[in-house]
This record gives sequence, C-alpha cells and structure tokens, in this order.
Amino acid sequence: MESTSATMARALRQVFASEPSLELFTEPGEVRRAQSLDQLYNQIHTCTKCPLGFTRTKFVFGVGNPHAEILFIGEAPGRDEDLKGEPFVGRAGQLLDKMLTAIDLDRTQIYIANILKCRPPENRDPLPEESDACLPHLAEQIRLIAPPFVCAMGRIAAQILLDTKTPISKLRGHWYEFGNAKMMVTFHPAALLRNPEYKKDSWEDLKELRRALDKHHDRPSKF
Repeated sequence: MESTSATMARALRQVFASEPSLELFTEPGEVRRAQSLDQLYNQIHTCTKCPLGFTRTKFVFGVGNPHAEILFIGEAPGRDEDLKGEPFVGRAGQLLDKMLTAIDLDRTQIYIANILKCRPPENRDPLPEESDACLPHLAEQIRLIAPPFVCAMGRIAAQILLDTKTPISKLRGHWYEFGNAKMMVTFHPAALLRNPEYKKDSWEDLKELRRALDKHHDRPSKF
C-alpha cells in the first residue's frame, strides 16, 4: 500500500496540471479552495492539525510575489523565522538574498515557502506526520502561484517533494518534472554556511536556474 507521504508527494507533482489532485490526499472539506494567497493565509494561519501548531510563536506562511515565476521551497522555519513569521530572515536568509542578487533577482520577484509552516523544536527534522499535515497547504500555495520553476532547497525539501531517499549530492544538478513546472534541487543556504565547499555547486545550480528563466522568456542570458 502506498504511504501517505508518497501519495501526497505524487499529488503535489500533479497539482499544476490538475486542480482535483488535492483530493488524492485530503479528506472531504479538509482543504478549501482559496481565490488568493491572502485568502489562503486567513484560512490556515490558525492551523493546529499537528502538535507544532500549539508550540509555534508565529505561523510562517510564505512571502514574495504571488505571481512569481520561481518558487523556492525550504524545509521549515527556524528560530528567527518563528519569531518574525517570515521565511528565511536569519543568517541563512541573508545568504539567500545574496544568492538571489548574484543572479539578478530579489524577493519581490520570487516566492519563498517551506514544507512546514511552524518551527519544529530545536530545529529538528520534520516528522512524517508534520509534513503530512502541512503538505496540503503547500500544494494550495503552488496551485495559486503556478510558477514555471520550483527550486527545492536542501535535502529534506527535495526528498519530500520528489518522494525519494536519494542523497542531495545526487539530486542536485538535474531538472525534474513537477507537474507543469520544472524543479531544480540545490543546497539549503544553512548548509552552505556550515559547509562553504558546497558554494561552488550551489552557484552552478543557481546559474542554471537563471538560464532556464531567461530561456523561458526567449532572451539571452549572461549566465
């Protein structure tokens, strides 16, 4: 029998192509269709579907352009994000801003979200039941934004979205079909802070992402 996580991952990959895909992994009435990201936030920001809903300081929904052409997806909020209610605002977020600038992008042009909307204690890895509870929210964000490109940042985000246990070292550097979008996998900025030797590979991933965006618009790329 297929696991709940596998079913969700399969549905997430289909969400661009078919809105009813959410029904594959939600109980009737569990996820209400939203007309906008603001409406979705109002529907889910008090969520207590898993224990993290009772320990969070702030619900970390996501931030950026609602019509973004690139959706960056991380793992979960950290301490700074939990306090501010916005993803990637700590040291990793500052590095992400520099990475975006390096490929001529900024937060007004992209959208950033996480697999989880609430911080796990001590920044531990998400538990399966936590990601299971949050994936329908992310799927609805993806449906509303409908970006042509997705960038999964870090091992956990990549493995959940691609429904695989393959190490990130083997996942990065390749394009994956993700519904009607194409997905790139790269290292999480926090991993780059701990392991600067990964920065070269991450830079290659970001350049490839930028080249794909330029090609999407049929324009020359300097990358």
